[in-house]
Amino acid sequence: MRRRSVFALSIILLAVGSVPAGPESKAPPYDSSTPLREPTLFVRDIVSTGDDESHPAFTPDGRTLYFLKNTPTFDFWTIVVSRFQDDRWQEPQVAPFSGLTSDADPFVTRDGSKLFFISTRRAPGKTTDDLDLWVVERSGTDWGEPQRLPEPVNSPGSEWFPTVADDGTLYFGSDREGGLGETDLYRCRLVNGRYGAPEPLGSPVNSSADEVEPCIAPDQSFLIFAAAGRPGARGTFDLYLSEARDGGWSEPVALGGGVNSPAWDFSPRLTPDGKYLFFTSSRRLDRKKPDRPRTYPELIRKLRGPGNGLRDIYQIELSAARVTTPPAAER
Repeated sequence: MRRRSVFALSIILLAVGSVPAGPESKAPPYDSSTPLREPTLFVRDIVSTGDDESHPAFTPDGRTLYFLKNTPTFDFWTIVVSRFQDDRWQEPQVAPFSGLTSDADPFVTRDGSKLFFISTRRAPGKTTDDLDLWVVERSGTDWGEPQRLPEPVNSPGSEWFPTVADDGTLYFGSDREGGLGETDLYRCRLVNGRYGAPEPLGSPVNSSADEVEPCIAPDQSFLIFAAAGRPGARGTFDLYLSEARDGGWSEPVALGGGVNSPAWDFSPRLTPDGKYLFFTSSRRLDRKKPDRPRTYPELIRKLRGPGNGLRDIYQIELSAARVTTPPAAER
């Protein structure tokens, strides 16, 4: 069983990281020179700061990162962008299509031609402030005007966390009517350039708990998702993995490697090469009692730095986080 698990993981990593490299390609800037076998804060003081940051998404070359800056109460979100230039990640700027309404959950397609996101902005004729799925398409070196995805992808309820597989299939979460829980995961297949009707992923992925954010492997061989209220959960949100099997999904298992904590652990994203899992956590850092009273500057650094209980962005090797579930015949 162990040999089969290692082999399956090798195939998955090859499938995820199958973007061809150019003649001058080099390791993307998120690549670590040392193993990352446990969650590691990403780019302290630029990306992960004392503010509330979440929902990272890289462009195909790994040199541009879109993510969120949020209110501490997590009720207003803005998409920002940082670029790796001059051997460092630059100070983030507000993305050109964000900054007015709540915008969140960016996802860049593997060819870099489209960026999906969610927003409370209103399309013509829309009178409610629920979350809908939107997309911007690459226009030269910039993005075009945001376009709301049509029904039946969007609904009178809210939709969030779009992820797109290599064949164009769109995965997302929604609280639309008819789910097994208050929120469930869905997919829409792309046929002749148009999305079909949303299909619930069904049991055992969807349940009476709240499944909220799906991250699909590019070849749809496995799914990592965030959920709240599943049996045995450690925190408010935990991350789970399910494998595609026989036209359905395997029983989800909680990620390993210390990914899940008593805090919020959510917004899973795979790097373009498939080597790393990025996610968001509100876990606290530096919980050790000091051996002397803090000075005021030390106190301010602790209160205003990453790991202060607001959300931060973390990175871990996918192979360290992934827990393989054997087929039922091997158990």
